[in-house]
Amino acid sequence: MTFDEHVERALASLPADLRSAMSNVEIVVEDENPEDPDLFGLYFGIPLTERHDYSGVLPDKIAIYRRPLEEEFGDDPAVLEEEIRITVLHEVAHHFGIDEDRLDELGWS
Repeated sequence: MTFDEHVERALASLPADLRSAMSNVEIVVEDENPEDPDLFGLYFGIPLTERHDYSGVLPDKIAIYRRPLEEEFGDDPAVLEEEIRITVLHEVAHHFGIDEDRLDELGWS
């Protein structure tokens, strides 16, 4: 399975009501974050809970960074798939307005 397929599978694992509630967000796979090459993923945008006058705003973006995930977990395909899933879910949670403290409490940091 390719890295992109792992990301697609992680998104498909979301409950249908959550997937349909995602709004104006693009999910992309990139090699690495140029400012912090150790990041696994990053959410860029305005969380759903903070959107008020959202007209004319570019889509949000969730970037999943292939290189650091493969370097850290690539020796075990099952672990890599799970870490990709955790990263995708972590960044999707930010889209829904869940902050780092709450993700820590939930064990998704």
